[in-house]
Amino acid sequence: MESQKNKQALTWLFSGFDASFTSNSNTLTRYFEDEFINNIQIKQPHRFRVIFDESAFDGISQWFEGLEQDCSIAVLMRHNNLKGLEIASSTRLTDFIEQFPKDINAELLEVTQALPSFFKPGLLVMDMDSTAIQIECIDELAAMAGVGEAVSEVTERAMQGELDFEESLRLRVSKLAGASEDIITTLCENLPLMPGLESLVAELKPNDWKLVLASGGFTPFVGHLKDLLKLDAAYANELVIEDGKLTGEVTGEVVDAQYKADVIDKSSAAWQIAIGQRMAIGDGANDIPMVNAADFGVAFHAKPKLLAAADASIQKLDLRCLVFYLQG
Repeated sequence: MESQKNKQALTWLFSGFDASFTSNSNTLTRYFEDEFINNIQIKQPHRFRVIFDESAFDGISQWFEGLEQDCSIAVLMRHNNLKGLEIASSTRLTDFIEQFPKDINAELLEVTQALPSFFKPGLLVMDMDSTAIQIECIDELAAMAGVGEAVSEVTERAMQGELDFEESLRLRVSKLAGASEDIITTLCENLPLMPGLESLVAELKPNDWKLVLASGGFTPFVGHLKDLLKLDAAYANELVIEDGKLTGEVTGEVVDAQYKADVIDKSSAAWQIAIGQRMAIGDGANDIPMVNAADFGVAFHAKPKLLAAADASIQKLDLRCLVFYLQG
């Protein structure tokens, strides 16, 4: 019966606005997300968020069996198909959080700092490869040029933080020498967007968020995405092309880890973005300075070093999840 009670509790949360739900062991009191700061946090200052897709509903319901303390709960209303909850309590629910199921399509964010506001002007700086798109462009170019295996090995070592980025970039690009520039056009026409990217952009732009790509990749690809999604700015490395062929070189200032971090300050100053409203998201060790420079940095399906450095992570869900990490 208790399992059924908790499943009823979730159904109650997502279907109505009654003030409370009582199971055999606790009372859940519903509130609206924007009430937390003024009405909830004085008595129940500890909070965390749970974001999940429909397939995880039963798993979340079973997890609720371990909730034995009176709590306040808000449904996080966003314009996508994921579901989100915020749970506030008088004490940190350590044991309950530790029991969060690892094998379902869900994320748990324990809120330990002020979250950027969804409804105030903000800045989101995104890595491109394996974050905004599903591929590493250098690896795809290399495969099209017939040197894929050699370049992929260097890419992985760079992502793990084992190689200096500029060194690894120049080494990988050198292997493209002699390839036709047509491979760039072909790849631009077939860039696989990361699931949830278009939804993320569609939700943030109407709320005066500036969206920027800062990539250790190459200008044709960030330029293509900037135009396609109507982003506000894009930074990447420029390949040298002569007589229709890649020379195996890059020109200009290299967009390395520090450059990407500097984009946070550069962009926030240009658009007068307030402290607390600057976010960054990436997947590799090269994104650590950028994530650290932001007020709220997110690791997306990331390597261990970035996971350890970020304020939050998305490990199971897609980019739609990111808007649930904002304060509504």
